[in-house]
Amino acid sequence: MTTTSVEPPASVVARDPHWAAKMARLRARSLPERTVSFVEDQDLKQRVADAVLVLAKARTGALNRAANIDVPPGRRESWADAQPEVLAAQSAMDDARTDLAEGTLKLTFRALPRPAWEQLLREHAPTEEQADLGHEYNVESFPAAIVSASSVDGMNETEAQELLDAWSDADAKALFTAALLVNQTMRADLGKG
Repeated sequence: MTTTSVEPPASVVARDPHWAAKMARLRARSLPERTVSFVEDQDLKQRVADAVLVLAKARTGALNRAANIDVPPGRRESWADAQPEVLAAQSAMDDARTDLAEGTLKLTFRALPRPAWEQLLREHAPTEEQADLGHEYNVESFPAAIVSASSVDGMNETEAQELLDAWSDADAKALFTAALLVNQTMRADLGKG
């Protein structure tokens, strides 16, 4: 089977003399990606929240002292930020955020080209009962398949199923949803214009 290149109608080209450039940009668009983060230790999130609160209190105290010792209003914020307790609180918050970043695992998913998406749906078609309930895919086999197929990190289907089975319901849903949404979120503006 041979495919032939179809040229746009002359009227379209006349309306848009930059059609070739526009088409090149359309062809060059990358598939959308979505990243989901999983914190290994929930205490890391609490440390950041606590550090933000300590910093806010330190800044408020320093600003109140600045007002009482006649620091000019335009300089109060910079004076307050230079106070030892504010600097220590800022440093503690920065450390807590660094620890949180290091304790966070990120997984990235990329949308599949439409033919690959449709093939995956065919391979994981819903059972008759699932179809009667309105599902467009097999709810048992499709989640691991889409996580694996969309994984930029190289997660295979067995690994995906292992995580979906071992993780909490909320984390498993977050994993599956990230892979599903990147394939189903529209990036086009369909408004007038």
